[in-house]
Amino acid sequence: MKRTRAHESRAAIERLYITMRHLFTRGSYKPMGVSGESLVDALRVLSPEIYGLVTDNEKIELDGLLYVMERLPRGIEECRFVRLISREGYETSKLEAIVPAKRKRNCYRLDEHIMYVEMTRGRSDIYDILTHLTFLYIESNKIYNNSTDPKGKISTNWLMLEEFVQKEAAGEEFEREAASAYLSHLIGRTYEETIQAVDKFEKSSNSNSLFSIVYHMGKLAQEEATKNLDREISFSTTLRERIGHHVYGEMWARRIKIALDEHDLLKRPIHIISANLHSVVNTIYAPQLLGLKNYEALEKVVMDISVKAKNNKGDAIDKYAAKHGFINLPDESGTNIGAQIIDSALLEKDELIPGVKLPVEKDKRPVFVVMDYAFGEQAYECFDELLKPYEKDGKSIPLDVVSTSIMGKAGILYGGKGDLMIPNAHVFEGTADNYPFKNELKKADFEGFGLGVYEGPMISVLGTSLQNKDILTYFMQSSWKAVGLEMEGAHYQKAIQSASKIRRSIRSNVKVLYAYYASDNPLETGSTLASGALGMEGVRPTYLITYKILEKLFG
Repeated sequence: MKRTRAHESRAAIERLYITMRHLFTRGSYKPMGVSGESLVDALRVLSPEIYGLVTDNEKIELDGLLYVMERLPRGIEECRFVRLISREGYETSKLEAIVPAKRKRNCYRLDEHIMYVEMTRGRSDIYDILTHLTFLYIESNKIYNNSTDPKGKISTNWLMLEEFVQKEAAGEEFEREAASAYLSHLIGRTYEETIQAVDKFEKSSNSNSLFSIVYHMGKLAQEEATKNLDREISFSTTLRERIGHHVYGEMWARRIKIALDEHDLLKRPIHIISANLHSVVNTIYAPQLLGLKNYEALEKVVMDISVKAKNNKGDAIDKYAAKHGFINLPDESGTNIGAQIIDSALLEKDELIPGVKLPVEKDKRPVFVVMDYAFGEQAYECFDELLKPYEKDGKSIPLDVVSTSIMGKAGILYGGKGDLMIPNAHVFEGTADNYPFKNELKKADFEGFGLGVYEGPMISVLGTSLQNKDILTYFMQSSWKAVGLEMEGAHYQKAIQSASKIRRSIRSNVKVLYAYYASDNPLETGSTLASGALGMEGVRPTYLITYKILEKLFG
């Protein structure tokens, strides 16, 4: 049997997965030493789309570098030691929390050498950051190699970059174009590509300048090679003890159940929706306040809110919602998953959304529990705890969960950004776990709105940064006929099916509604997650899915 790139890639993912678990259990490792070598080799073999030129020996991958830096704490490229910790009390210290723009987690810089990074989202969070850090170390060694000649002598390009970075740190003016010219030689890219990348990094609110990042990455690699100052990644004892035990998910779910109890909502029909924290509240309350007659009118209102148009109704909707059954529950557990409760009995109108009538009896009107996006395995941890009965005064009070709805972002394999995927099964990558299910949402529900709609199995992957075209093409063209990839679907299904089919903590005929919109198409060059955010392209699919979920449940 001929071994294909897809076979090699899948084997590489398995090696990455096993190696990361081993290193986590071990407690620490040197990423560019013998212990980290297998991670580096496996990542190079896999050559994920999001890391672009990672296998090139000279060229630095710039879009991938920006993608990673926006998900890691600012200044991490300057730190020789990175320690992954649980929530261990640093939030009460005088240390200032550094929160990355695109991955909400508390990070603490102890001194110039060490960065602590909180991991409260489960194993997927750990795999995610270890993959990003491995990419950084690979690129840093390229920078070091580019900064020396064949005899190991430091180049003029490096010495000039060092001078520019020192001026930048001191707040002094320096010649940006000249600095970019020297930088281009160190990163193996053209002057034009370098200038464009410098601009992108300047616009990022999270990262230091590209000059500073490249310099400090190369400096650490240089010190490791010439002074034996090894870089190290370690894991705290508390983190290793807590991982997999639902510590944060249990705290998160209990707070929601306490709020339901305090507002006498435990016995009401409950509908759980995993989505963002603006679409459900706006979809329900905008028609209530503004008298909107259809979805098109709602879309116009939310578009104005999204672009912060003059006289937009965002603040008015929020104030109205707070007086009519909306309860906000910002996260306090460490999961970084905010939640909301909406009591439809307190709505002024007898319609939930235009054309969808609510039950006449107030005690039969639905309660919505809305939760922000989970991350990978965290979806199972939080959903599993939420679907368990509420324990109070020695009594076990089950929740009357009528439906569970998942609206998420995913990589699409057929269409483009903003298009829709309606799954009928979740296939968990790297395992024999497959979750076919009856989806109440259908492809026909979304046709005629100007968006591409694709129906079929979805692949729940171990990490969005662990994919390449060979694997994705295999999933798309083989008998799996997958339409997209995401990280949470199988984990949600695992929790839903165990609660409804095995534990019987919720009704066995619980309704399940899934729909995703495309954040990227990893099979198209320039359309990976590293190409940038969705922006306004994400507004229409977000609200269309939310509207259709509510319409399907009650229409």
